[in-house]
Amino acid sequence: MEPQPNNPLHGIKLEQIITDLETHYGWEYMGTIINIRCFNDNPSIKSSLKFLRRTPWARTKVENMYLNMLKKNQI
Repeated sequence: MEPQPNNPLHGIKLEQIITDLETHYGWEYMGTIINIRCFNDNPSIKSSLKFLRRTPWARTKVENMYLNMLKKNQI
């Protein structure tokens, strides 16, 4: 495995990303920002993981939301 110094998501699992976002924002806010069923209809980590692993556009939005959260918390 090669080091990836320019990739802030390197080594962070999708499950950790979803867990951190849910803890910080909550499902309701996440579902408002990214309108996907796994956040709005009976949300869970398991259903979110299943959907995001199969849907690249949604995963990209979630990863960007996570990066924005990290950036805002560094100030």
